[in-house]
Amino acid sequence: MIDLTDERQDATEPGGEVWWHVYPLGFVGAEPAATACSGVVHRFGRLTAWLDYAADLGVSGIMLGPIFASSTHGYDTTDHFQIDRRLGDGADFDAFIAAAHRRGLRVLLDGVFNHVGRDFPVFQRAIAGGPQSAEASWFHLTWPADAAPGAEPDYAMFEGHHQLVTLNHDDPAVVDHVTRVMTHWLDRGAGGWRLDAAYAVPQPFWRNVLPVVRARHPDAYIFGEVIHGDYAGFVRETGVDAATQYELWKAIWSALNDRNLFELAWALGRHNDMLDSFVPQTFVGNHDVTRIASQLRDERHLAHALVVLMTIGGTPSIYAGDEQAFRGIKEHRAGGDDAIRPAFPATPADLAPFGWPIYRLHQELLALRRRHPWLHRARSRIVELGNTHLMFEAFHEDNKIRVALNLADAPLVRTIDGPPDILAGIATCRKAARTDLTLPPHGWAILG
Repeated sequence: MIDLTDERQDATEPGGEVWWHVYPLGFVGAEPAATACSGVVHRFGRLTAWLDYAADLGVSGIMLGPIFASSTHGYDTTDHFQIDRRLGDGADFDAFIAAAHRRGLRVLLDGVFNHVGRDFPVFQRAIAGGPQSAEASWFHLTWPADAAPGAEPDYAMFEGHHQLVTLNHDDPAVVDHVTRVMTHWLDRGAGGWRLDAAYAVPQPFWRNVLPVVRARHPDAYIFGEVIHGDYAGFVRETGVDAATQYELWKAIWSALNDRNLFELAWALGRHNDMLDSFVPQTFVGNHDVTRIASQLRDERHLAHALVVLMTIGGTPSIYAGDEQAFRGIKEHRAGGDDAIRPAFPATPADLAPFGWPIYRLHQELLALRRRHPWLHRARSRIVELGNTHLMFEAFHEDNKIRVALNLADAPLVRTIDGPPDILAGIATCRKAARTDLTLPPHGWAILG
């Protein structure tokens, strides 16, 4: 394991981390349904076996997808206080947390608090008990006027999924439940929460929950999944630290595919506006989208996507496997997530050899970001822009680096103020008071 202690990014400010994002049930090759397990299967150790790999990559934390008891994919929770038996038990979780902390890695959990699975015991008791059930208020239930005993009510569900029952976030019992869940796992060593489908939850709910959680764990990093809309307004009204920056994610791969860097420049301007009020959670891949290596039409531009991610303000995450250029296409059908949530081999030594150059590129850029921790809050300033080339400055206070991207089939030659230092990338400089910078076709460079 490489010793990165002296280079580890200062993560004292919530959101100062770089996360390695893992979807655990897929990663360990768990059964598609919990009913296929007759007992607890201790698979958390397969995640522990990859902690050195993640630390060597250069991240400072592990972002885990759902790990709590569920019926199938983890987002249909049945018990927020129990580890999914396909992964292990509470002792396995505690051992994983301890192993991560020994390596200087924080652990972030996935909080599915908009909805629960149909097998959630409170829901089953509510529908069994009828309209007068003490727990019926946890949900949005509509009972037929002439319902026979045992008849099931209609209920609000998440985006039309019958198995995902929407909680009633106005009910004090739901507020108390979510508060207890979040605090319980932070007490056991978690460093924060990703709030799944946070956009679907009434915003006042988070204002009832988060102050209580933060009173006990002020350093917890908590961000919400938001896909469209007013990100800054969501952060302001809910009290989360950040929201997912889907707008930038889309602009990165779309601009590279279309060789239209004006789209990316526009998104960077929007990103600057967000940084006025919060630091977005940034990514080029996650468990819900086509992998970046499959999304890009030209694999030579995979480096460009990563360079942008690692040189702009934000709290970046790397979806496990993207650092090895894993492929996988998201499909909107049953089982359509399987390709982007695959099982990993038992150890990193079992990975195919062709992904390691991309891993080393991630290491190089993550090391650069650790050496420049101010990039967490950096804004960008466009210096030169064309369809197939972009030069921008990333800056914060007195700190600055320059980034140059070339998507064209011909070299890009520019005269710049110099003499600069080439911090990363493939470029040549003829150094003088004014410097000729040459980027090869489809090249990039980061300059000091």
